[in-house]
Amino acid sequence: MREPTLNRRQVLGIGGALGLMAAVGLSTAATLSRRPSVTGTELRSAVPLPPAFRTPLPLPSVLKPVSTSGGVDRYEMTQRQAKLEILPGVRTPMWTYEGTFPGPTIESRRGRPITVTHRNELPVPTVVHLHGGRSTPASDGYPTDLVLPQGWQDPAHGMSGTQQMTGMHGMSGAHEMHDPRAVVTRLTRDYSFPMDQRPTLLWYHDHRMDFTAPAIWRGLAGLQIVRDDAEDALGLPAGPRELPLMIADRAFTRDGNLCYPALDPSLREQPGVREAYLSGVLGDVILVNGAPWPVHEVDAARYRLRILNASNARHYELEAVTDDGRRLDLVQVGADQGLLAAPVTHRFLPIAPAERYDVIVDFAGVPVGSSVRILNRLGSGHTRDVMAFRVARRAADHSRVPRVLAHDLPTWRRSDAARVRDFSFRAGRMRGGHGWLIGGQPFDPARTDVTVRLGDVEVWRLVADVHHPVHLHLVGFRVLSRSGRAPLPHDAGLKDTISLRPGEAAEIITRFDGYHGRYLFHCHNAEHEDMGMMANLEII
Repeated sequence: MREPTLNRRQVLGIGGALGLMAAVGLSTAATLSRRPSVTGTELRSAVPLPPAFRTPLPLPSVLKPVSTSGGVDRYEMTQRQAKLEILPGVRTPMWTYEGTFPGPTIESRRGRPITVTHRNELPVPTVVHLHGGRSTPASDGYPTDLVLPQGWQDPAHGMSGTQQMTGMHGMSGAHEMHDPRAVVTRLTRDYSFPMDQRPTLLWYHDHRMDFTAPAIWRGLAGLQIVRDDAEDALGLPAGPRELPLMIADRAFTRDGNLCYPALDPSLREQPGVREAYLSGVLGDVILVNGAPWPVHEVDAARYRLRILNASNARHYELEAVTDDGRRLDLVQVGADQGLLAAPVTHRFLPIAPAERYDVIVDFAGVPVGSSVRILNRLGSGHTRDVMAFRVARRAADHSRVPRVLAHDLPTWRRSDAARVRDFSFRAGRMRGGHGWLIGGQPFDPARTDVTVRLGDVEVWRLVADVHHPVHLHLVGFRVLSRSGRAPLPHDAGLKDTISLRPGEAAEIITRFDGYHGRYLFHCHNAEHEDMGMMANLEII
């Protein structure tokens, strides 16, 4: 299919608007790919903001199963509105899982199935996706498999959600899209996960068609950790020295509410954001586990940081800096889909929306009483700071970082590929408005975009106009190349999200194993996803 002719307008940098670029010249692309910029426009908070590194780092609670009988762990989770103290002394209305942000963490074991019953007490339909999970199609959180709140009525037609509300798409007003394969339930839904996958950090979030971005922004995100005996035996830092860190940016109104430029603040009818924010929404407050620029007291020992970028559109490049200006090593032991074969040491770690990195930081050489700041090299002003660690005491440390971490990574070769496919991720026109397209087309749940055979290995070549973190559901992949060159150091291991830089072409390789059925691949800039940058993948 030929892609539409597009205007060219630069989108990069804070304050940038949507760029419509049908093609990027080679020299321009090379320049942009080296520029430490972001795709999106920053909102400015109107409420007074607290100083950095004063708020204690919260740790998400761990959800307890309601049943463990029959070899299955069963959980219950309610999606509901709550007022939370995100900024000190300010109550902020949010949409939550179990009344907290982030939602409670689910601890799971490899090979032991779990079922999570979600109850929707929010004012709009929801969908839950376990990002990085090897899920059956019925539990993958397809965007039109809605859970309707009690008494839901479609505001456009006055009919029940079951009859009409299977999603609306298009930036020039509501545009109905019926999905004949949608499975819609009312009030509750059971999501079942076999947990037949490598130990890693996953996250769950809302995935409702056209409204994913504002729902995540309002608080619908939480963590899930998969563990197994082999990883437990490695001797990596554990217990209080293993810290989950969900990094997300937000902005606040004068009265402490979350600020988001939705065309329909009720999130009921018209999807999309105001024109200036079509490239992505950025906040000026950096939250870690729901706290602004927090601080955490640590021993002078190794710590395992399980880092997730849960921002809608903001990219980070993280560094750990001591009070005297030294940079500490960031020793990567895992990626999106679990442990690396061997550790990789970084001084700076870029992380795009939805990416996860498993990192060891050693505070042993830091003087007691001093601090280590985690900074964002892509930020400025408030968004330069992320969080801090305060070294409180000397302590024994029996942890280690083995030279060999895992033996079970796939060894797919290019010669194993049954086929090679090409996909472009670019801005374009859709239904009279601006949107973001894959292969020149916006998302349509009624269309099958790619059909693959179960068990086949494929190479996909991905090309971007601006920053696009591309996520594949169900499968992990390895990065083969970037713009004809070797992968970058942070591409190591098995991933499910790759950060495409402006003008870049990357190759990935994967095997489509697991289950037959319908899945997705899409950009995880959440505003891009809502505005069409998503496609259907059918495994036969």
